[in-house]
Amino acid sequence: MPAHLLQEKVSGSYTPTTTVTTPHSRLLQSGEGKLEKTPLPAEEDIRPEMKDDIYDPSYQDEEGPRPKLEFVWRNIILMALLHVGALYGITLVPTCKFRTWLWAFSYYVISVVGITAGAHRLWSHRSYKARLPLRFFLIIANTMAFQNDVFEWARDHRAHHKFSETDADPHNSRRGFFFSHVGWLLVRKHPAVKQKGALLDLSDLKAEKLVMFQRRYYKPAVLLMCFILPTLVPWYFWGETFRHSLYVATLLRYAVVLNATWLINSVAHMYGYRPYDKNIDPRENVLVSLGAVGEGFHNYHHSFPYDYSASEYRWHINFTTFFIDCMAVLGLAYDRKKISKAAILARIKRTGDGSYKSG
Repeated sequence: MPAHLLQEKVSGSYTPTTTVTTPHSRLLQSGEGKLEKTPLPAEEDIRPEMKDDIYDPSYQDEEGPRPKLEFVWRNIILMALLHVGALYGITLVPTCKFRTWLWAFSYYVISVVGITAGAHRLWSHRSYKARLPLRFFLIIANTMAFQNDVFEWARDHRAHHKFSETDADPHNSRRGFFFSHVGWLLVRKHPAVKQKGALLDLSDLKAEKLVMFQRRYYKPAVLLMCFILPTLVPWYFWGETFRHSLYVATLLRYAVVLNATWLINSVAHMYGYRPYDKNIDPRENVLVSLGAVGEGFHNYHHSFPYDYSASEYRWHINFTTFFIDCMAVLGLAYDRKKISKAAILARIKRTGDGSYKSG
C-alpha cells in the first residue's frame, strides 16, 4: 500500500481527530510595536481545559538591567563531565559490538519519544489523550531521557509558550544561542520565570497520579533508567566491555538525546522560515526534526500548540506523529487535536512570511 494511503488509513482509524475551524481573536504585536487584534483558531472550543500554553503578547519585560547571573556550578561540572565522556565515547564507537549500537540507538529513540510524545505533546499541551498503558510507557521513556520530571518539564514548557522570548521564558532565545541551548540549565532561573510560572494552572498535572508518582521517585528512577540499565544490559547480555557500555550506550547516547532536544530551543528559534507567523521567533527547521523525531516544525507548533502532530504534514519527518497514530490504531491514543486546512491557510495569509509551499 502506498505510504500516503497508509497514513490516511491509520490517521483515520479507531479514534477520530478533533479539527479546529472556528476563528476568534487575540492580540498580536505588529511591526510598529502596536498590539493588534487578529483571528486565532478557537483553542478553547477543542481544549477547554487548557489555555496556559497560548502565547500572551501583552506581557512585556520589565525595564532595567537583568539580575546578575548566578552560576549553578554543580550543573556546570556535571554537564562538562558528561560531554567529555561522550566525546571519548565517540572514539569507542568503531570498536563497539553491533548489538551495542542497536541498543544505544533504540534507547535514544525511546528516550526522545518520552519527551516528544509524552512530556511535550501529551502532558504539556494536552493535544491528545492516552490510556493508562501508553501513559505508563511514556513515563518510563521520559525517565530514560532524564530532562527533569514531567511536572517540571511541562510547567517550564507552558511558560515558554505563553511568555515566549521574554525573561519569563526559561530558555529565552533572545539571550543568545548558548543560553537557549544549554546555558539556561547552568544558571539560576530569572525571577520572572518563577513569578509567571507560579501563576500557571497546573491542576491537570497535579491530579494525575502517574505524573506525581514519577516526581516523587524521580532521582532513583533516573539513576536506574538513564545510567545503570543502559550500561549493564550490553555488558551482561552480550559481553560488551564495561567501558564501551558506559561511554557509548550511556554517556554518548544521553548527550545526543540532550542536544537533539536542546536544538529545538536554540536552532529552531533562530534559523529557518516562518511560513505561519512572521511575528514570532520560532522557525521551521527540517534538520531539527530529523534529530528530535518531528519537533522541528516549530513555527507551526507555536502558531498551533494544540495540534497533536506539531506539524501541518503529520508523518513527514515526524516519527512522533507516526508513533501516536500507531497508538491510536491500538486504541491507546485518542482525541487527537488537528487544525483544519482552512484555518492553516487563513493563518498563512494573515501572518505568514511568504515562504509557505503547499504539500
